[in-house]
Amino acid sequence: MKIKKWKEAVDAWVPSVEAHCDGPCGIYDPASARIAAEAVRSMTKKILALEPPDASDVGAMARYHNTLSRYVAIKEEQAELTKRELLILWTDYFKPQHVEEYPDLHDRFWKAAKLCSACKVEVSPQHCDELIDAIHQIHELFWKTKNRKVDWVLAGG
Repeated sequence: MKIKKWKEAVDAWVPSVEAHCDGPCGIYDPASARIAAEAVRSMTKKILALEPPDASDVGAMARYHNTLSRYVAIKEEQAELTKRELLILWTDYFKPQHVEEYPDLHDRFWKAAKLCSACKVEVSPQHCDELIDAIHQIHELFWKTKNRKVDWVLAGG
């Protein structure tokens, strides 16, 4: 019973807060998805460029497998981060009025999320480029909803 009274006292003292997402920060930007996707593309290129050593050189093979596994782990982690950042934008920032204004909004995000998965499953420069292009489209759409022009800049060139 004491806990109930304590909770009632706290509820009376602390004002109720409502937010459109898990936190009321209001800070959204597709740049975080772009940066993670660029890392996916970079790791994909590094994986494809990695030359396996002579199989008889045990030390070189160990270093090769260590480097390859690190590149793969980073690629996987960054693809998952890209997807998470896109899903936050999609589910927390965009509202029904945005869908009315941009009827293909759900399709754009769904396809971008699917590309994140493809980049995890495969080692495909084509899918990496398609993911970057999809995020570029989302970037343009996002900033239109804010009536702002924000340049698209790739950190990795």
